[in-house]
Amino acid sequence: MEISEAVRGVVRSLLFVLLWSRCESRESELNGVTCGSLVKLLNTRHNVRLHSHDVKYGSGSGQQSVTGVENADDANSYWQIRGKPNRPCQRGAAIKCGQAIRITHMKTGRNLHTHHFSSPLSNNQEVSAFGENGEGDDLDVWSVQCDSIHWERDEAVRFKHVGTDVFLSVTGEQYGHPIRGQREVHGMSTPNQHNWWRAMEGVFIQPSQEPLRHDEL
Repeated sequence: MEISEAVRGVVRSLLFVLLWSRCESRESELNGVTCGSLVKLLNTRHNVRLHSHDVKYGSGSGQQSVTGVENADDANSYWQIRGKPNRPCQRGAAIKCGQAIRITHMKTGRNLHTHHFSSPLSNNQEVSAFGENGEGDDLDVWSVQCDSIHWERDEAVRFKHVGTDVFLSVTGEQYGHPIRGQREVHGMSTPNQHNWWRAMEGVFIQPSQEPLRHDEL
């Protein structure tokens, strides 16, 4: 009798642990940034969102410029999280720390990109938006640097460029005409306070579910 009660107690404990683990996993999944999600990315040091528009650099590569803006409502600050070229990630799958991704500008269909050109204001490495209809080249690939298992929405992360090893950064330099007041976005060779980013507003895709809205879109 005592043995039977002990066995039932062990079974109940195991069931509790399993249910708790599933709930924790589900909560983590719902709080994560996932493949296909449409997000705004905030530089936490300078309080500007990653932004682009059909304005070309007047120097360097001459490609579409990428900047940081303070206005939280600008529709040109939405980016889609996608897999590597020829290796798409599963829609709604959680993005893992260390995973290689592409970050595609919603309005223009060009990918976040960097290369060995100097940025126009700080003389760091130029960051641009490149490609057509979401397809560019191998220099569109970034690795998500974070401390958890997955990229969590409330966690600050870094984006390290796979091809050139620089980190997506903002150090505060401001443009004049025609994009007056917008901040330069560039690549820096070292991790520091200027290259932390956090997912903000957006639509977060979940597997086999309706998109989960966060704040506004």
